[in-house]
Order: sequence, then C-alpha cells, then structure tokens
Amino acid sequence: MRESKSVFMTQSFDAIVIGTGQAGPPLVRRLVAAGMKVAVIERAKFGGTCVNTGCIPTKTMVASAYAAHMARSAGQFGINISGNITVDMKQVKARKDHISGQSRDGLEKSLKGLKDCTVFQGHARFEAPHEISVGDVRLEADKIFINVGGRAFVPPVAGLDGIEYLTNSGMMNVDFLPRHLAIAGGSYIGLEFGQMFRRFGSQVTILERGARLIAQEDEDVSDTVREILENEGIEILLNAECKRVAKSGGGVLIRAEVAGKAREIEASHILFAVGRQPNTDDLGLDKAGIKKDARGYIGVDDQLRTNVEGVWAMGDCNGKGAFTHTSYNDFEIVAANLLDNDPRRVSDRILTYGLFIDPPLGRAGMTNAQVLKSGRKAMVGQRPMTKIARAVEKGESQGFMRVVVDADTKEILGATVLGPGGDEVVHSVLDMMYAKKPYTVIQRAMHIHPTVSELIPTILGELKPLEAAPSVNAKGVA
Repeated sequence: MRESKSVFMTQSFDAIVIGTGQAGPPLVRRLVAAGMKVAVIERAKFGGTCVNTGCIPTKTMVASAYAAHMARSAGQFGINISGNITVDMKQVKARKDHISGQSRDGLEKSLKGLKDCTVFQGHARFEAPHEISVGDVRLEADKIFINVGGRAFVPPVAGLDGIEYLTNSGMMNVDFLPRHLAIAGGSYIGLEFGQMFRRFGSQVTILERGARLIAQEDEDVSDTVREILENEGIEILLNAECKRVAKSGGGVLIRAEVAGKAREIEASHILFAVGRQPNTDDLGLDKAGIKKDARGYIGVDDQLRTNVEGVWAMGDCNGKGAFTHTSYNDFEIVAANLLDNDPRRVSDRILTYGLFIDPPLGRAGMTNAQVLKSGRKAMVGQRPMTKIARAVEKGESQGFMRVVVDADTKEILGATVLGPGGDEVVHSVLDMMYAKKPYTVIQRAMHIHPTVSELIPTILGELKPLEAAPSVNAKGVA
C-alpha cells in the first residue's frame, strides 16, 4: 500500500492577521482600504480578552456591583429603601453576557462581511517565515501580523491539580455568589474582582506576596487603596504566599505563609490573579525563526517589527503593554509606518492606565518614586478628595489627586488621580504631557465648577519641592 500524505491547499494573500484582539480588526480594515487582500485567523472567540474576559465584561459587572453598593448606601443620601438588598447573580451574568456578546457578534459579523477579507477559524501555526497553517489549509503572505494576546498565569502551587480554581476567564462563568472568595494576587485584576464580589455579598480575602498592594505605585497610593478596600470589609493579607491547596468539604483549604507564619484559610473558591503570559507557546515561532524572550514575549523593535522581515507583533504578546489601549495604539503605530509614511514609535507613548475599583485610579507618566530616583529637580502639587467639593457632594471623598512637574522645563512628568472620575480626569493632564507644554498652560485654564478636574489648575498653583511633599491617606489626612 502507498503511504497516504496530507495534501495542503495553499492560498496567497497580501497580508495575514493572526488574532482578532484590539489591534487586529482595525488594522485589517486599514489594509483592505489600502487595496490589500487580507486573511484573518481566529481560533476562539472574536474580540480577544477585552471583549470576552477583560474590559467589557468585567466593567459591566463592576457597574452591577456599584449599583448594589449605592442601594445599600442610599440612607446616607436621604433615600429610604425598605427590605434587604439582594443580588441576583444569574441576572448579573446575563447582563454581562448580553453586553459582551453584542460586541463580539458585531465584530465577527463585520469582519466576515468585509470585502477582500477572508476569515479562517482555527489555530494558526507558522510552517515557514511567511507560511501559516490552519488545519488542512495553508496560507502565505509577504506581511504577517501576530496579535494572539495572553492568558492568566497560574503559579505552580502544590495540590492545584486536585482542586477546581478560577482565573479571570473562569470568573466569566460564575452565576452564583461565592460564600468566601480567596484571591491570590493584589494587583489590578485581583483588586477589581475583590471589591466587586464583596459588594455582591461574598466574604473576600486577598493574599498578596509583596509587602503592599499594587507595588508599582507610590506607597501612599498602595496604602490608600488598601484602606478603601478594608473599609468595605475585605481582608487583605500582605507578605502572603499560597503554599498548598486541597479540597475541603465543598470548598478549598489554603495553606499559606503570611508574614513568615503559617496560616490556614477555608474558602469556598480561589481565584488566581497573579499575572499574565503570552499565547505564543504553540504558534510554531521556531519554524519561522521569530525570536521571543524567556517569558515567551515576541521581541519587537520600536515600530513593532520582529526579527523576521515582514512580520510584526502587536498587543499583549509583544510585552510592550498589557492593556487594550496599548494594543490599539500598537495598531496605530503599525498602520502609520506601513500605510501613512508617518514614523510613529512605541517609545513616543506615555504610560497610562486605570485601576477600576471604586473610586478608580487614573495614572499617567512617572510616579513620585520614579521621579526621585531619576535625580531630577521636581515639584509636586496634591490635594485629598476631602478638599474637593464635587467628591464630598457625591459622598465619594476617599483618595487624592497629585501632579508632579519638572522644576526646570516646567513640563508635567506624571499624574495620579485616585477618586471619583479619576480614570477620566487624568486625561486632561495626559494631553498636556503629549503636547510638551509647560504646566502653566493648564494652570491658567478655567475649568467648570463643581468638578474634580477644576482642582488640577489649583494644585498646580500650589507646587512644592517633591521631597518636601507629604503623602495622604484614604481619609485625606496628610
């Protein structure tokens, strides 16, 4: 008998985009508009992390948790609500699924209906630098864009294979109220889920390996966020590491080391939120000669080109950012260089992000610690939310705002807004940073009263040397 061999059909395109996360679809549209024939490959749900397990569904759940919190707090505003406030988790999940599903389905429909765009559903693997296999189909193109995103990293905790555990993806299937949710990880994902489920009614314990929450922030930010969460009844354990987990009744027994001492925690569920890893381990990058670092991130230059000519990497898989907005900006950089003769670079962008607890944190540029470490002469202005009328009127006076500027150039170096609307307020400062204008421009602006933003010009008129500036806590006390 003759040995049977698989026969691959090879289809040629001008460009191939692997993955439909935030950078992929807008690039596809730009490439098609430029007259290219484009193939798009998606192995799972359209839209990537943001649409399915990240921004859209989690912020929808945050909104439900905020509604429950405000209902319980109604008496403070003179509003009487009779009876106990209860949360229907099945309805919370249904609302989340509907909103997330609309985005996902709309994206899928638009790509499949786009002229000169062919969608392939399946797992993509490199067979050569410019050849991709998807099942029994082979695709080739001179230009290939990798946009495969990332997933939750699960640490190698003893006993993990004997229990059921949750990650940010698994949390999307929760349609019940966990009795006691233990969260390993005290950064953005862990804190958002922690406050969310505490407001839904769960007992919540957060275990953070480090000496403080969100260690990349200034210490007073970490301390204030901790106060905010503890004031809502969340137990926070610092210098805490999960050593072993095991089934215990209908839940999980966590054996941890907390500040050097052994401790056992009985929880109904455990969520691991200790970091992310790129989806690059099964792409066949070695066959294409595409380099990646020890953590699996694809190496790229300042314009997101890999070491292989004609291949780019965008989004979470390139290690240049872990947010939807950095992924979308990756698309803008690639499109500008490739299609617009506009030499944009990754190094031109200013780091900015939000922590979507309540009140939210908006961050841009350098922290105080980073500025001090740089050795430059700087000035800082800050004010607690207890001294901002709009925050007090809304009953949301936890947190503070701060702006740090270069004493010589007068340019803004960084901003922190932890308080109501902080995720929006910070953009006015961010825009000034991109404009590279002196802080006096925004200081002299007339802002609307009563708002949180109106205090930015005020604090810029009260600058002090950075090293002399006091920190503030959640109660606004210096």
